[in-house]
Amino acid sequence: MTDRKPIIPEGSEAGYERFHFAPAFQVGNTIYVSGVIGTGADGSVPDTADEEFALAFAGLKATLEAAGATMAEIVELTTFHTDMPATLGSFMKAKDTVISEPYPAWTAIGCTALAIPGARLEVKATAVLKD
Repeated sequence: MTDRKPIIPEGSEAGYERFHFAPAFQVGNTIYVSGVIGTGADGSVPDTADEEFALAFAGLKATLEAAGATMAEIVELTTFHTDMPATLGSFMKAKDTVISEPYPAWTAIGCTALAIPGARLEVKATAVLKD
């Protein structure tokens, strides 16, 4: 049987209990990261897309690190954008700051709203730990 366990980074315990979902889940050597939204320490969405996107990727990195993974181990990235035409440049800048070659598979999806009002981006990822 393959080992399976939720990944709950320090500070995410209350969300796990309240909303009944894991920030990530590990099955064998694969890490499935739930959607990460770039919010400040107080849970608010920053005024600028640049800051929000940087926070989203910082949250993704912290979740992967809690699972013993790195950004380099991401094999698939799915992003959800509320206003892709207006913010794609900011997104690409933030993504290219933290993700390098070999680039993962990536799907970008436009949507009308995300779980946190005012959020522009949600990032979901799959990573495979190196042997």
